[in-house]
Amino acid sequence: MLHELLLALVGYTGDLIIDEREHHKSLGICLSSDAPISEQRSFKLASDISFIDPSERDLIEKLITLGFYYRELDRFATKSRNLSWIRAADVSPLDRASELSNPKSGKPSVYRRAIANGLVEILSVYKSAVLQLEQKLLSETMPILATVTQGLNKFFVILPPLYELILEIERDDIRGGQLLNLLHKRCHCGVPELQACIQRLLWHGHQVLYNQLSSWMIYGILQDQHGEFFIRRQEDRDVEYGSSISDTSEKLARLSTVDTSLTDWHLGFHIFLDMLPEYIHMRVAESILFAGKAIRVLRNPSPAIQFQDALSNQQTKKGSQKFHGSAVGVPFQKEVFLDVKTIGEELLPQSVADKIETMLLDLKESSEFHKRSFECSVDSIRAIAASHLWQLVVVRADLNGHLKALKDYFLLAKGDFFQCFLEESRQLMRLPPRQSTAEADLMVPFQLAAIKTIGEEDKYFSRVSLQMPSFGITVKSSQRDIPKTKAYTDGSSETSVGGWDGIALEYSVDWPLQLFFTQEVLSKYRRIFQYLLRLKRTQMELEKSWASVMHQEHTYFAKHRKDQMNCSISQPPQQCFRPMWRVREHMAFLIRNLQFYIQ
Repeated sequence: MLHELLLALVGYTGDLIIDEREHHKSLGICLSSDAPISEQRSFKLASDISFIDPSERDLIEKLITLGFYYRELDRFATKSRNLSWIRAADVSPLDRASELSNPKSGKPSVYRRAIANGLVEILSVYKSAVLQLEQKLLSETMPILATVTQGLNKFFVILPPLYELILEIERDDIRGGQLLNLLHKRCHCGVPELQACIQRLLWHGHQVLYNQLSSWMIYGILQDQHGEFFIRRQEDRDVEYGSSISDTSEKLARLSTVDTSLTDWHLGFHIFLDMLPEYIHMRVAESILFAGKAIRVLRNPSPAIQFQDALSNQQTKKGSQKFHGSAVGVPFQKEVFLDVKTIGEELLPQSVADKIETMLLDLKESSEFHKRSFECSVDSIRAIAASHLWQLVVVRADLNGHLKALKDYFLLAKGDFFQCFLEESRQLMRLPPRQSTAEADLMVPFQLAAIKTIGEEDKYFSRVSLQMPSFGITVKSSQRDIPKTKAYTDGSSETSVGGWDGIALEYSVDWPLQLFFTQEVLSKYRRIFQYLLRLKRTQMELEKSWASVMHQEHTYFAKHRKDQMNCSISQPPQQCFRPMWRVREHMAFLIRNLQFYIQ
């Protein structure tokens, strides 16, 4: 009887202590799963045992509930630690979509596995206590139940709440950040032993979180097979909300066709609020998202970046723009493409990655989660990533120079160039544009104006090209496959009515400046340029009209100087044209001040 009691305490029933649930199943009686927890405890003393006093029966039945809790917790741990899902790690996209659309499909969870490891630790302490009781009872000449009660008394405040915890986890299919959130809430209790156990479970869950953070913030890799991390890929979100795969791919293609890391920057990842623990602030989550995206950009440089640097240096030395067609370009380019890994190490040195890893390792090794330390470490890692990204974009890629070029050409800061261009093309623009040759016709005055006003030191002019989007004509081959964004479409439809008013500029941007100069951003610059150019043309025509009238005025006075003595009843020209001059002056005043205001 003593050994049967001890076996029941570790989950094994027999003739003396039976499992009512199994007994009812054998009789074909179904028990409700919604019954209270006190009724779900199915370990009972056999009813045909008559030689046990009622007080002892009550004490034994109270003790064996620990065996029931042990068995259920062990069952949950065994189920959650099952590694058979590793064989099916290569999940097809359709299976992954079905998992995301059906979260209660019973898919594995690395967070549950971590919690199960913590439960195994707690259960091993309980099992050791039972073994010690066995040794103690065997050594006594008269074993008594009080010894068992005294040895296991502390587990009455630990195992029942843990059983309630796993019931809630399984009932609501809690996983990932939601599981961390649940454990964090359960930590706030008034029982020190229970609090220590749940903190240990939370520690195991945080180990998975820190592993995912390390993968994301050191290598830029999202290690999340089962959708439990609070950072997700955009396609997962689209599948979840019912978007089609074609819509997602079109959305990604619209933003960047140059480099995958740049596409990831804009549309690749997002914060999944359902998996974000409440004790991690949204600002901290955004810092984690930014740091990971920055690391992805730094670790995945475009293969042509070093080629572009060398090309610009070569152009500066030779003072020409024909390096693309030279004979030395081909072997040099091959050599550069092989050196991409070196570029990545240069953009993010290994010492920096080791520093980030050390910060996360210190958090991981801490026995408790300290919110302040966590936030400080995340802010430090964000600052490191932002600093290296700034070095790449602002210093190496010369962001300031490109911003100045946008100001010079899209915002007409190079007024002499556009004044010359409009002078050269004035006669052409008096006629309506021809659809077949409009762009080619404009290139002649455009190049003439460049020769007269643009110096060889302006290395950004080669990136600017003229375009007539109202006719759907595109010069740049690199832009052919880019779908028009909404802003671009709206702008072109708005200005396509006025013929030459549809003139637009294109600006060629290299990696990694697409982080800033997306198609949406460039389309806004394009619309501003179109409007400013229309104002410039209007102002110039008003000035030309004044010059023309003054020329006619001087011709008239020179011609009729000899006839001044004759009495003429005709009205002088200045009196005839005075209303027109007044209107012209008002128009010029409006256009001039509007330009000043906009600039």
